[in-house]
Amino acid sequence: MTNKAITKAKENMSKSVDVLSRELANIRAGKANASILSNVRVMYYGTEVPLNQVASINIPEARVLMITPYDKSSLDDIEHAINSSDLGLNPANDGSVIRLVIPQLTGERRQEIAKQVGKEAESGRIAVRNVRREAMDDLKKQQKNNDITEDELHTLEKDVQKVTDDAIAQMDKLAADKEKEITEG
Repeated sequence: MTNKAITKAKENMSKSVDVLSRELANIRAGKANASILSNVRVMYYGTEVPLNQVASINIPEARVLMITPYDKSSLDDIEHAINSSDLGLNPANDGSVIRLVIPQLTGERRQEIAKQVGKEAESGRIAVRNVRREAMDDLKKQQKNNDITEDELHTLEKDVQKVTDDAIAQMDKLAADKEKEITEG
């Protein structure tokens, strides 16, 4: 038995898992990963555009990102965008490409990043629990309006709890994988 409240809860919880996945991808783990540049925006002919629209991003070595602009005249703009971002990386511009060397993480920095991963995961779990609460409230309203019986309410509440548990398990796995990536660096 599917109910519109459960369908909506599934969709919203799935979105929360996707958001967490994107947030974790943006956290630098000491390895070259093109997704750390996903929030860098470059001023290109008077318009702010994402970096990946004005350059290709390659990973020639484990800790090096190589950015090759499609238009060589935008090299300085790309370098400026990276410097003004909150990445904390120093771009090396050789006149045709920009290289970003991802520094090796210290033990202390790894712990800070692991804490950040934990905070992101907890934010995701809170979002999922809020969706759960809304779904439960919706089901109780349906039961109060005699749209569903009390037995159906209990069954649907169990379904909502299962969907919640699944979403939280996915988030916990994402966070554990990211923490492992950080600590093994």
